[in-house]
Parts: sequence; structure tokens; C-alpha cells
Amino acid sequence: MINQSDIIHIVIADDHPIVRQGLVALLEQEPDFKVVAQAGNGEEAIACFRLHQPDVILMDLRMPQMDGVTAITQICGECPEARIIVLTTYDGDEDIYRGLQAGAKGYLLKDTEPDELITAIRRVTLGKKYIPSAVGEKLSDRLESSQLSDRELQVIRLIIAGETNQQISHQLKISESTVKFHVNNILGKLGVRDRTQAAIVAVKRGIVPI
Repeated sequence: MINQSDIIHIVIADDHPIVRQGLVALLEQEPDFKVVAQAGNGEEAIACFRLHQPDVILMDLRMPQMDGVTAITQICGECPEARIIVLTTYDGDEDIYRGLQAGAKGYLLKDTEPDELITAIRRVTLGKKYIPSAVGEKLSDRLESSQLSDRELQVIRLIIAGETNQQISHQLKISESTVKFHVNNILGKLGVRDRTQAAIVAVKRGIVPI
């Protein structure tokens, strides 16, 4: 018989009902796991945290109305001891960096084996972090790479949207030569040769969410 004090209370935040239901079915096979609430977006996740004060939150990153990183930031701002595990399909190094920087204690992908998810929940409940080696390597790559400036982020977003240097110049109200300067910096920081490669890398790494 499990003592009530030993029960691990969990909130699941994901915008896909099927994913949430699958997680509930998986987790509640563990006798000491109890899913106390489900949220479909970041705002609901915050409300569930305030109401239930769970031991662990499983948080998706990309959700409508409020994304996971914003929700993690707000929850950890209210309660620095909050234990949150990012559970997402996004494995770009920028996604990982943002999630952990916001305050998440763990980062897992949705193709993670069930046993690993259960292990992660137990570790994080004990106040430890859970970052798989593959995630750690990508985080290391992100920390070693040069970060794009705010202006460079504006430029790469417009490049991804298919805008020319002239169109970017008009939209950002800067000279075309300044646009070329930023584009060259972006290529150097991302380690690519042309705009197309820059756009692909920026999306793949999660620098510019789509």
C-alpha cells in the first residue's frame, strides 16, 4: 500500500489530447504516480500549477496562446523550486537552451522510451536534473556557438520568409549595405555558405520557430 505522502503528483501540459491521454495511461501504471491535471496551453499549465502545486510538470514547448518556455519562465518566477520536465518533439539546440534556461530541470523528446520518462520523473522529483547525453551534446554546441543578435534574428526571420535584401532593407528601415553586413554575420555564426543554408539551419536548430 502506497502512502499518500509518497504519491508523485503530475501535471501534463500538451496541446494534443491524444498525447495527454497516452501519457496518463502510461504514467498511472506506476502505483505512486498520479496525474492531477491536464493543460492544453501555457496559460492553463500555470493555472494548474497554482491550483495543484504538483511535484512535476511535463511541459510541451510549442502550444497555442502561450508557449512552454513562457509558461516555464512564469512558473519558475513564482516558485523557483518548481520541477518541470520539457517533453517535446523539438530537439534543436536553441529549443533545449531556452527550455533549460527558463528553469526546466529535465528535457526529453516524445520518442523517449517509457522507462526513461519514468526514471526522469523520479529523479526530478528528488530535486535532481535529467538531461540525456544527446540533449547535453546539443546544449554544449549551443553554448559554444555565437548567438545571433536581435537585429540578426530579425534579418534571418525575413530571409526564411523569402524576402530579398532590398525588401529586408525596406522593412527594417536600414540600408541595403547594412542588411548585407548582417547577412554575412549570420552566415559566419551559423557556419554556412549561403542564405538558403542559413534558413535551414536556423529552423532546424530552433533559432527561428516555425
